[in-house]
Amino acid sequence: MAKNKRTEQVNQITWTSPLRIRFNEVDSLGIVWHGHYISYFEDGRESFGMEHGMTYLDIHGHGYTTPIVKSTCEHKLPLKYGDNARIETSLLDTKAAKIIYRYRILNDNNQVVCLGETIQVFLDSSGNLQLYTPDFFQQWKNRLDFVSK
Repeated sequence: MAKNKRTEQVNQITWTSPLRIRFNEVDSLGIVWHGHYISYFEDGRESFGMEHGMTYLDIHGHGYTTPIVKSTCEHKLPLKYGDNARIETSLLDTKAAKIIYRYRILNDNNQVVCLGETIQVFLDSSGNLQLYTPDFFQQWKNRLDFVSK
């Protein structure tokens, strides 16, 4: 299994996790169906959240949900059945009340296969859009020393 690693940069925190291409993810030509890349982004977010102590269940426990309001996916190279790859998931620093993740999927040759981004917003338990970052999320960012300047 590929080794996870954490890197920090000035405006983002990145977590890398392994990705193995399964048979049920490919088309009749053995190439990953394009729609699965959004699922790979989800895998990256889940892994990032578990590593850094902010999962969807944690967010829900504070009375919020974070639906995706925008997603982009730019395909560069194909992945095939049996390939091993990795997904780099980066949380971008922002003062806005939203969560921005960027993704890079790389193959075993360290080639960029796919680039993407998702933007999530905060809704309270009544479904109201939050215009300010919830306190619990800002406190979490502070603990990571990941504070907007």
